[in-house]
Amino acid sequence: MSLRYSAGVLLFRRSPDLQVLIGHMGGPLWAKKDASAWSIPKGEYEPGVEEPRLAAAREFAEELGLPVPDGEWIDLGEVVYGSGRGRKQVAVWAVQGDLDPDQVVPGTFEMEWPPRSGRIGVFPEIDRAAWFDPETAREKLGAGQRPFLDRLLELSAQVG
Repeated sequence: MSLRYSAGVLLFRRSPDLQVLIGHMGGPLWAKKDASAWSIPKGEYEPGVEEPRLAAAREFAEELGLPVPDGEWIDLGEVVYGSGRGRKQVAVWAVQGDLDPDQVVPGTFEMEWPPRSGRIGVFPEIDRAAWFDPETAREKLGAGQRPFLDRLLELSAQVG
């Protein structure tokens, strides 16, 4: 069983209450789903070849088409989730900043669709991004990514 490595950025703002920016996963597998179909902008990297924080910045820009806003990078640690070949170790940083979801120009990926059709389709990595309060974000995020939201909330409570 191999472990894949991924890194991402959880952008947050106070407007005036805490909100986080997450993206709805693109492609036909997620098109009609909402609960647990959103993700922190993140992507894979190869340990020893690329630093996780640099991968997080690169993946944020690839998925959203925008750079990570300037701000302090707060290490939210790592979480391992998934099973079998889908097992991932994910590292996430929180950055306080703002961006307009309407400005997002997502990257794309290719996959055979419909399955076994021989046709290759091009789909957005995320099909939309939006700001959510933590309670709503918890419902939308996949279970494996929710600990990062919990860690951000703990830190936010400590600094007021």
